[in-house]
Amino acid sequence: MALVAGVDSSTQSCKVVIRDLETGAIERTGRASHPNGTEVDPAEWWTALDAAARDAGGLADVAALSVAAQQHGMVVLDDEGRVIRPALLWNDTRSAQAAADLAAEVGADEYARRTGVVPVASFTVTKLRWLRDAEPENAARVAAVALPHDWLTWRLRGFGPAGESPLGPVLSELTTDRSDASGTGYWSPATGEYDLDLFERALGHAAILPRVLGPAESPGTTPEGIVLGVGAGDNAGAALGLGAATGDVVVSIGTSGTVFAVMDNSAADATGTVAGFADAGGFFLPLVATLNAARVLDSIAGVLGVTHDELGELALQSEPGAEGLVLQPYFEGERTPNLPEATASVFGMTLASTTRPNLARAAIEGLLCGLADGLDAVRGQGVVAERILLIGGAAQNVAVQAIAAQVFNVPVIVPSPGEYVAAGGAVQAAWSLTGARPAWMVPTVATPTPDYHPIIRSQYRKRAAQR
Repeated sequence: MALVAGVDSSTQSCKVVIRDLETGAIERTGRASHPNGTEVDPAEWWTALDAAARDAGGLADVAALSVAAQQHGMVVLDDEGRVIRPALLWNDTRSAQAAADLAAEVGADEYARRTGVVPVASFTVTKLRWLRDAEPENAARVAAVALPHDWLTWRLRGFGPAGESPLGPVLSELTTDRSDASGTGYWSPATGEYDLDLFERALGHAAILPRVLGPAESPGTTPEGIVLGVGAGDNAGAALGLGAATGDVVVSIGTSGTVFAVMDNSAADATGTVAGFADAGGFFLPLVATLNAARVLDSIAGVLGVTHDELGELALQSEPGAEGLVLQPYFEGERTPNLPEATASVFGMTLASTTRPNLARAAIEGLLCGLADGLDAVRGQGVVAERILLIGGAAQNVAVQAIAAQVFNVPVIVPSPGEYVAAGGAVQAAWSLTGARPAWMVPTVATPTPDYHPIIRSQYRKRAAQR
């Protein structure tokens, strides 16, 4: 039996999933934690990958492996292949002013036309500008720039600093894929090329960038002979692991919320609401991100003194619209819409409406209405939504499932809980090994009956207009 492995090197942890090549059945898994923080020494990812692989029973019998990882993280290397400073992660906001500066210099319309995105603090290009301005001595040492999955794949192949790796610091051997390159802010999904003017405008000088490989290409093997897949950004990895195709919109409720869809054409939204990324299968992946997602439920469950399951039970005791109670869930500001200084608000409080069931329902409705705004935004880029794949830990809550069917005017499917980013890595590994993309089955745990209630979103929009 041939085995392939997928890796998800996420913000919080590294997961390794080992699957049967023919059936996709999960044979074994492993996990290791990453340190907290918005900047991390990449060596921590390398250590965690080794620990997660050992926790999964090792890789000695694995034929192929591919790494999907958190997008945007800035890994800067000197000419000896050494990491110059800890990597700034996607959620490090110190580059917000750098993002504003780049957008002002180039113009939002022009940036979107050239790269499919408008700079925000999460994108790699803004972190490079921050490095140039805040740490000019470090910026001057930069010989190559990589993303988390690029760097891990390079190390797996045996490259790295002299004395720490068998093949040494061959920076020209860095590779990446379309999906992760499209999250940098200096690569164009439309042309498939780096925009070196934008890159050098950010960093201040030229440097080596990873070679961008196609979906089925392999950058090489490990020293032990394991075939390596091209790798991917985390959202594109999840889309691949879910088998998402044209007509599918993935709504993910994790620490943050994301709405993304596979489509045939590239997107370019000058407002910056939709990031026009590429996917990991040769198509495109317009994406909207929200800052406030599952933690909205954490907060209200804490206020009510209940578990998540109990919060759902309370919510289902209320009617759609929660008797006019509306929670606008901007607890940590918001990315979509771009309101970084906003706070959460509860509207429509009366003696009749202010009940525990209504507050529980308003929390779930508010969370889902923010994601429904994201669905509208990707539709505005030409996405045709035929079904929603609802994933993430909160998607397993029965009330979230039922209320999603009331908020979204599109059929909702809830796939079985799973490590879909790592699953996408395993798909890539199999693809690189055999030359054919596998068609493994993705089981479903729920298909809530469509029950659209326009009042939920109409009263949410009304309150949003009052801010």
